[in-house]
Amino acid sequence: MGDGNGNAIGVELSGLTIRHATASDVDAIAAIESACFPPAEAADRETIRERVAVYPECFWLLCCDNGRDAGRIIAFINGFATDRPDLTDDMYDDPSGHNPKGAWQMIFGVDTAPEYRRRGYASLLMRRVIADARAAGRKGLVLTCKDRLVGFYARFGYVDEGISGSTHGGVVWHQMRLTF
Repeated sequence: MGDGNGNAIGVELSGLTIRHATASDVDAIAAIESACFPPAEAADRETIRERVAVYPECFWLLCCDNGRDAGRIIAFINGFATDRPDLTDDMYDDPSGHNPKGAWQMIFGVDTAPEYRRRGYASLLMRRVIADARAAGRKGLVLTCKDRLVGFYARFGYVDEGISGSTHGGVVWHQMRLTF
């Protein structure tokens, strides 16, 4: 469910909610990020704080609604919108590149807390991000991923454009694009 501007807000999914980030989420997001990526690839707490301050609407958080984990963020996707067609390394650390009306939704990370993996949560979030980007009138989404994840993203319609110019974290990345 959106707010009319393509933003997912308070969507309930059988004990789960998808919502956008707030400043109070920064520590939890940073903890999940550090559990999901090696230090050279992970965004640090300050980078996450800056991102949330500039584009909280480009953080989709999957949260538990009940039980012992009520309120806990268990997965998230983040990135920003821009008119630039390719994901470049400078985007990760410079939130000023965000353009709320940008043509492309960049995806910087798809993170699931380790104890919640393999339950379909990343797929659930990706479907929501795609729907929200489409509703916002974007041309599509762009992300980079390691070779082992190309097939995962292809299931959503992303096309592998080959090796990215990104050297983020000293890793070889594939750029993938989903065009509407």
